[in-house]
Amino acid sequence: MSTIVETNSEDGLSSFRDFCAKLEKWIALVVEIPGAIFLGLEVVVLFAGVAFRYALHSPLVWSDELATILFLWLSMFGAVVAQHKGGHMHLTVVVGLAPKRWQSRINTLASMCVILFLGLLVPPALEHAEGQMMITTPALQLPDTVRSAAMFVGLTLMMIVAILQLVQKVKISDLIFGAVVIAVCGVLLTVFLPQLEEMENFNLIIFFGIGLAALVFGGAPIAVAFGLATVVYLKFMTYMPMVIVISRMDEGMSGFVLLSIPLFVLLGLLIEVTGLAAALVNVLAALVAHFKGGLSYVLVGAMYLVSGISGSKAADMAAIAPVLLPEMQKRGKEPGELIGLLSSSAAMGETIPPSIVLITVGSVTGVSIAALFTGGLIPAALGAIGLLIVAYFRSRDEDVTEAKRASRKQIVLALLNALPAFLLLAVIRVAVVAGIATATEVATVGIVYTLLVSILLYRKFPAARMWKMLCNSLALSGAIMIILGTATAMAWALTQSGFSHQLAAMMEQMPGGAAGYMALSIVVFAILGSVLEGIPAVVVFAPLLFPIALELGIGGVHYAIMMVLSMSLGLFVPPLGIGFYQACAIGGIEPDKAMKAIWPYMFAILVSVIIVACVPWVTEPYF
Repeated sequence: MSTIVETNSEDGLSSFRDFCAKLEKWIALVVEIPGAIFLGLEVVVLFAGVAFRYALHSPLVWSDELATILFLWLSMFGAVVAQHKGGHMHLTVVVGLAPKRWQSRINTLASMCVILFLGLLVPPALEHAEGQMMITTPALQLPDTVRSAAMFVGLTLMMIVAILQLVQKVKISDLIFGAVVIAVCGVLLTVFLPQLEEMENFNLIIFFGIGLAALVFGGAPIAVAFGLATVVYLKFMTYMPMVIVISRMDEGMSGFVLLSIPLFVLLGLLIEVTGLAAALVNVLAALVAHFKGGLSYVLVGAMYLVSGISGSKAADMAAIAPVLLPEMQKRGKEPGELIGLLSSSAAMGETIPPSIVLITVGSVTGVSIAALFTGGLIPAALGAIGLLIVAYFRSRDEDVTEAKRASRKQIVLALLNALPAFLLLAVIRVAVVAGIATATEVATVGIVYTLLVSILLYRKFPAARMWKMLCNSLALSGAIMIILGTATAMAWALTQSGFSHQLAAMMEQMPGGAAGYMALSIVVFAILGSVLEGIPAVVVFAPLLFPIALELGIGGVHYAIMMVLSMSLGLFVPPLGIGFYQACAIGGIEPDKAMKAIWPYMFAILVSVIIVACVPWVTEPYF
């Protein structure tokens, strides 16, 4: 009898979990459809604004406002889709080292932290939306709630999806473990609250040092780690209402310059599927592939050309690797060597415009994005030269007996085929650097141009893949924007605590002046890059450290480029660098095989970072 009862119980639980899985997919689909449509409308609205402004000289005064409204909705819907697909950025390396039984417990605890964070924010998100009812948008004369309600809807749906995901995979014992850990943390904070208050700003170590580190290394999404640490700090240590967190998140996700992020993400995917990326690779291969190490040179050159457009290092690598890696293996390249070169070339390209990280730097520090785009080209070129030198010495034994030299006709045909792609890259970089158009306008024009080229010239319009591209762009954009939102809230909390002034005072007393500060910054941002990736680290720490650099006489562009290069170095350095494991996954190679081979290439990137730090001219060239 007991066996029958247990069987029925198991069947009932299995049926309930199946129901939760179907409900989750249904919610994701309901969100994904309007989100992808909003992204498409964003392109149409912004392109219409560009066309009327520059071609017809009759600006649409409402286009930017409507684009801003659509942007917040697609960002929040994208965050929901990313939650469904597991697309939120998180660190899994440390959890992966734990025994399997503990991995399950830690992952459950991380999922419960996600639900806790979202649950704490849903009520203030509703309050924020209601409060914005009194504000009217200037052009469309709509209550701002039409825009700000996206925060409430998105966070609520994210919480529902997170709960459904937890129900599908959770074990009761793991759930109890997670509940006990969260309860114990709450009790400890309550009991020791007087001591924490007496510590003054040293209590930041508890919340943003130990607490944040535990969340990140425990596998919680980075956005949740930032947000939960901020919410808990404000709830226990201040009298600030939680609606201030939503307000700061709204501010961090609503900057007009940030509209370019989903557009460049979509543009990067379009360049890949329409064949423009392959055309660039083919022309480089036609020129140098027959030399020893030729394909290594092609890989570095291709990454220099396409890097930064997609908004994702993984997408950049995925656009290049499938074209080159199989042929490189045929020539006798060790698998680890390929990943080392792929990782380091991706790290090299982080400052090449239109880099999403540089756009983010400009939005949080006020440094000119055009100046950042100009300043990033020579430092990336230095890194590329270093990689080419290493590749030359490590390719001397390469077998190229079967490699055929391309004829002049083949080279000319390859150049002609790649001409539209070269023109696109030139327009993107020249237009923004010269200040002819904003990054958002250039991205919009780039999308329309790429679609026209694929239809009219390449006759390769990816109609069947367009919907998938929109959905992938939506999810990646949502994952990026939710990090920007929570990181902005965290940076605000740190600033309000007075930490920034204390940090400035401490850094100014360090020996070595500007040189010592630059050296320390390289180490700090390399460590941050390995754990947090570029965008989260930029949003939190750039506003704190930039004023110090300026006070010490370091140029804003110079410091920004050094900072981004240092973070990209950390992003791809094992054992913590997330980018390194992405490269291994794309190349289908075990990390252990690539671990040894990556160091010479990363040393070349480190040398380029040191040169950039020592020679300001390379970031602000004058001729």
